[in-house]
Amino acid sequence: RLSRYDEILLTVKVLHMDRNPYYGGESSSITPLEELYKRFTLPDSPPESMGRGRDWNVDLIPKFLMANGQLVKMLLYTEVTRYLDFKVVEGSFVYKGGKIYKVPSTETEALASNLMGMFEKRRFRKFLVFVANFDENDPKTFEGVDPKTTTMRDVYKKFDLGQDVIDFTGHALALYRTDDYLDVPCLETINRIKLYSESLARYGKSPYLYPLYGLGELPQGFARLSAIYGGTYMLNKPVEEIVMEGGHVVGVKSEGEVARCKQLICDPSYIPDRVRKAGQVIRVICILSHPIKNTNDANSCQIIIPQNQVNRNSDIYVCMISYAHNVAAQGKYIAIVSTTVETSEPEAEIEPALELLEPIDQKFVAISDLYEPTDDGTESQVRLYFKLIFFNAAVPKDSTLLLGKCSIRCWNVPVPITRIALMRSGTDVGRKTWLIFSITVHFQGAGSG
Repeated sequence: RLSRYDEILLTVKVLHMDRNPYYGGESSSITPLEELYKRFTLPDSPPESMGRGRDWNVDLIPKFLMANGQLVKMLLYTEVTRYLDFKVVEGSFVYKGGKIYKVPSTETEALASNLMGMFEKRRFRKFLVFVANFDENDPKTFEGVDPKTTTMRDVYKKFDLGQDVIDFTGHALALYRTDDYLDVPCLETINRIKLYSESLARYGKSPYLYPLYGLGELPQGFARLSAIYGGTYMLNKPVEEIVMEGGHVVGVKSEGEVARCKQLICDPSYIPDRVRKAGQVIRVICILSHPIKNTNDANSCQIIIPQNQVNRNSDIYVCMISYAHNVAAQGKYIAIVSTTVETSEPEAEIEPALELLEPIDQKFVAISDLYEPTDDGTESQVRLYFKLIFFNAAVPKDSTLLLGKCSIRCWNVPVPITRIALMRSGTDVGRKTWLIFSITVHFQGAGSG
């Protein structure tokens, strides 16, 4: 008897079209280094000190993967990992008072951390013990906290935690970008902190993983898996028109041909009339000849600068990888700084992060618009996926990610910062929510595609 998953594998057909000559769109890794210089229209070629251009694989959008997160579980479940190798990120740090400190996430690290005074350490240790023992299905572990009504602000008050501890707990452990989470029920925040601790426990150095040869390996891995199950990929394929009939998508026109479909999934650039601008993000790719100071000479690390430390409304992120990950020439490092734009001078906003990286051999600055959909796509069956703003991800625990005979670049889904998955579609099957990332297509006059 066929399972629900097998039925979907047998019935879903996918055509993936991309206007670019490479996989991944803006979430690709650029190689060789000369191409990166061309993309950012720099007048000169890379100097000889940068080494061979083909030794570089530079991510345009940074992301680390939670070792125990849903994205890694999806990679394992779909066996995309047969095409990928990962390396543990060597450290996770937080910015305080102009300096960076290792993020404490266990009772032992909390007691040894320089982030807190002696009494604060003990209070934070009690908080971590509470989180570690918390089980949303066992009221005995609540300790007077109602996870569905008690706010996170009240939980912090219960353990008498100071503002600095609240900052790195909410932003470096729970990975929130703003303080909006403080006044909503605490359940999700507790689960985020537990995910961080569980991920850290898997490998020890940090909770994060990174693929060798860069994030561009993810789309290529999904492409190979898709091909095995009959998916069709067409790179360098321009899209001329999204064909609609009666308010529903029925096809995509390219070079005079129409690919018929029942559902279309695409990034906002393909359907500008169905999105609205929601802000901007600045990303600065920095090439270094040294590890970041005060990180114990780590070959890779993450640094989070909480909003309150630099008088902002959202955090600044620093993601650093190096030659150890086969993304740079020997002895070279790549640090990517990113944040939401809040003023008319974006580069000035990230100055605290750039100061941590000095001296910088070369910078590549990009400011991109952020979009949100004008509707949920239920009627039109045009679904939008969004590029990752940063790299932190917390997918709801009750979500089951399902790739039915396809690869729809799921690594670009805005691995939700809320509990709402923007690409959620399909129906509830029993107690599981199926997230189906799929398109059914048929070429007119050419059989099935």
